[in-house]
Amino acid sequence: MLSVPEPALASRKHWRRAMLLALAGGASAVLLTGVSVWFLGAVALAGLGPAAIGFNFHIPAALVRLLALTRTASRYGERLEGHRAALLDQVARRTALFRTMAAAPSTREAAWQLGNAHQLAEYMTDVEDAEFARLRVEMPATVLLAGSAALWVGTALVTPMALAVIAMLSLAIGQGYRLARHRAARHLAAERSAVRAAGQRLGLCLAALVPLKAEGALPFALEGVLAGFEAGMGERLGQRRVVSGLDALAGLMGPIAAMSVMLAAWYGGERGAALLVPAFVAFSWLALGDMMMTLPRILLGVVRGRAANEVLEAWTGSRPTQAALPEANAARPDAIRWRQLRLHAPSGRPIGEPIDLSLGAGRPLAIVGPSGSGKTTLLKLVAGWLDAGGTEAVALDPPAAARRQLSHLALHDAAVLSDTVRENLFAPSASCDDCWRVLAAVELEGRVRAAGGLDGWIGQDMLSLGEAQRLNIARALLTDRPIVLVDEPTEHLDAEQAQRVLRRVLSCLTDRIVVFATHDLDAAREAAEIVLLRG
Repeated sequence: MLSVPEPALASRKHWRRAMLLALAGGASAVLLTGVSVWFLGAVALAGLGPAAIGFNFHIPAALVRLLALTRTASRYGERLEGHRAALLDQVARRTALFRTMAAAPSTREAAWQLGNAHQLAEYMTDVEDAEFARLRVEMPATVLLAGSAALWVGTALVTPMALAVIAMLSLAIGQGYRLARHRAARHLAAERSAVRAAGQRLGLCLAALVPLKAEGALPFALEGVLAGFEAGMGERLGQRRVVSGLDALAGLMGPIAAMSVMLAAWYGGERGAALLVPAFVAFSWLALGDMMMTLPRILLGVVRGRAANEVLEAWTGSRPTQAALPEANAARPDAIRWRQLRLHAPSGRPIGEPIDLSLGAGRPLAIVGPSGSGKTTLLKLVAGWLDAGGTEAVALDPPAAARRQLSHLALHDAAVLSDTVRENLFAPSASCDDCWRVLAAVELEGRVRAAGGLDGWIGQDMLSLGEAQRLNIARALLTDRPIVLVDEPTEHLDAEQAQRVLRRVLSCLTDRIVVFATHDLDAAREAAEIVLLRG
């Protein structure tokens, strides 16, 4: 996938601390059980005879308390350091992921609209699975392997005969893990496919709710949706069955290994005090058996992490390099002419007839048509966020990558951040005078002053639809890009205000290539040229 950006390197020291604390916690847990059993056995052997008088129980008792405190402190410390490191990584990693995804072909094909919210939700889940794989997989697996290696060495020194049984059980657990991983991966892929298909069908049902209800077909449509979600839940239940089988197998490791060590020591002729050291090793295996119970969680972390990385790789494709992007001082086009453009919906369906486009600075172009005729699609194509598609597509100059750098695309569903007005204008280098100038042009100056000025705090629910649309137009006026594309600039405005604002906008952008989409013929008359689209 993507390499961790430089800002995330600050979390490495926290990851190292978390790993050391995890190892310390695991070692303390194993030693605590072994020392406790050795202590109890030694006390039992001392009994009430003369040996009990000389037995020093203070040192082992203090050691037991020390190990218990170390285990607790290490676990809490590991969680604090591990989650701190994970949170530090999130900002840089998600920034890199979203930047790469924004430039990916899959994103442009999907148009990155709210209509693909199921893909956005799935993407966010994949990002979370990929980010927390380190906490869920790497750290517990490292502790488990380190503890197993130490006990293998201890068993080989004390009761080597027990290694035969432990080795066979370890091979069985390893084989079970491999089979369970493949089965869990199949169940996960089937679950994701079923839920994705059901989500898409649910979105279509909601979009066509009125006609489906009128035709009496809504219950049948929803029945198919619910069947898809039920199939997904069935696949998730299959994952749990697989995990429970591995859980049961891993749970045998501690008791069987401990019993093998004790039986091997007894068979070797060790009795009385000679059994204390084998008992220490045996009950250490028993403590490690508790850690083996994390194996199912590790398996799920591996399966989900791999699936997430595969999907993220499919989303983002090859990582764009800086050299592949056009330079900031790329040539600013004064005119663009395209012939026989064929518009396609995201599903691949052709929209309307091929069209010719002639764009020039100082000659604003209006795209007019009813809803669904392809107005927004054409704007996105001009902006380089969609490909022309189809066999009729021609080589567009400038290419899409350059147009994305040269264009400002203002869609009609503008996002208003919960932040200051200045930050919502998306022009950090603009002066206060420039900001007030464009706010006055879109007739928002009085509203902003009443809200506390440029540093006043606003949010989506504080602005009306018309005010949000005018804020969106103000962003277009502040951009320095040579191509300005505005979707429905007069939407949610009354006729007189729409005419005033649109005229000011066009007069301020006479040195730019301006294209705006509208269904209002009166607004379109303000343009130098008009392209009519029919659904």
